[in-house]
Amino acid sequence: MSQQAIFGPFFALMALTVGVWIYLYAKRIPFIRSLGNVDLSVPGEFARLSPASVSNPSDNLKNLFEMPVLFYALALYLFATSRVDVGYVTAGWIFVLLRALHSAVHCTFNLILLRFWLHFASCLALFYMGVRAAVGHFGA
Repeated sequence: MSQQAIFGPFFALMALTVGVWIYLYAKRIPFIRSLGNVDLSVPGEFARLSPASVSNPSDNLKNLFEMPVLFYALALYLFATSRVDVGYVTAGWIFVLLRALHSAVHCTFNLILLRFWLHFASCLALFYMGVRAAVGHFGA
């Protein structure tokens, strides 16, 4: 397997992050315009006024800078050490697919339990990659 195959899910996750960022502003800018003369310089005022349809995409964008950071680091480690194989690439795509589903739920109808399970399952794929890489690195 090509070592560069790990960059498929790597760049797909970056594209997801950019897509959520665009969606965030597509929701946020019209909401800000609808507020008229509300003083948004008061700390917490924007958060207090924002409905879930505006705040959830923002929360989701923050989520995309939490666990995915470990994925990016692992992908770069695997590439740098020439350890990329079909298991890592498959787990990487599973991680990205589940994160995309998590983002879709979080940014739209936000069914909490479904979102939780999507996040949990994505973490299992990521932890598989991380534990496997650590075991391979330390030779256990």
